[in-house]
Amino acid sequence: MTVTTTFLSRSERFARVGSTNDIVRAWLAAGQSEVCVAVADEQSAGRGRNGRTWSAPRGAGLLLSVGFRPNWLAPERAWQLAATTSLAMASAIEDAAGLESGLVMLKWPNDLVMPVDADGRSIVPPGRRTDFRKLAGVLGETDGLGTDDPRVVIGIGVNADWPAVAFPADLAAGMTSIRAATGDRPVDAERLLAGFLDELEVGIRALQAGRFATIHWVDRQVTTGRVLDLVLPDGTVERVGGRGVDPLTGALRTVDPATGGNEQAVFVGEIRHVRLASV
Repeated sequence: MTVTTTFLSRSERFARVGSTNDIVRAWLAAGQSEVCVAVADEQSAGRGRNGRTWSAPRGAGLLLSVGFRPNWLAPERAWQLAATTSLAMASAIEDAAGLESGLVMLKWPNDLVMPVDADGRSIVPPGRRTDFRKLAGVLGETDGLGTDDPRVVIGIGVNADWPAVAFPADLAAGMTSIRAATGDRPVDAERLLAGFLDELEVGIRALQAGRFATIHWVDRQVTTGRVLDLVLPDGTVERVGGRGVDPLTGALRTVDPATGGNEQAVFVGEIRHVRLASV
């Protein structure tokens, strides 16, 4: 892959690797400066949250990791790197697929989702949306936060040129792809990657200058105003109402869905289901 911007200190594409996160982590450990990017056509040991695997057929996904040495960012704001990466990819997807701005949404803490109809294969008008399905996942991993050598790796896997008929049977009900959601139109992965890197540069340059895209991050949250099934670290599932996200801490804000009271901040957890009912 050709580097076309001084924003990137290193950028490599691989036909097949275990995990792009592992590649970038090794680069940073060896002293590589930020921002470095590894892209793979296929991963044999891709990771998601909580020990899950992330896989896609060769050529069906955009699989990459971005490495930072954010000594310019306070440790408590490190979550903004993953948020900025997610926003960059959301915008790049919309541009590459010719979608309206804001259609790709964020599901706290780490998923990109899209509104789909009952079969998950097409974008539908707001009044006919029946579900939100996963389009991409983001995984942030850190080393040395709070020291003089902080390192952050943000991995992202996008279901890109993946036809719906080829979705794994056990995942099909909860996933979509750019191709599936736009009427089975082929996806130009190179355009998507180039657009992502352009958007990422803008977002990271702003973050380095002390500006986080708070409004965009808040506005893209699909959980705001909806009833959620929240899975806590101990496996407990709670029915809560989503009241947005805290732009200072990155926490999910929740309330009792029946009363709208008892607001709490959730820092660790996972949204299992976003219900169309509002709170």
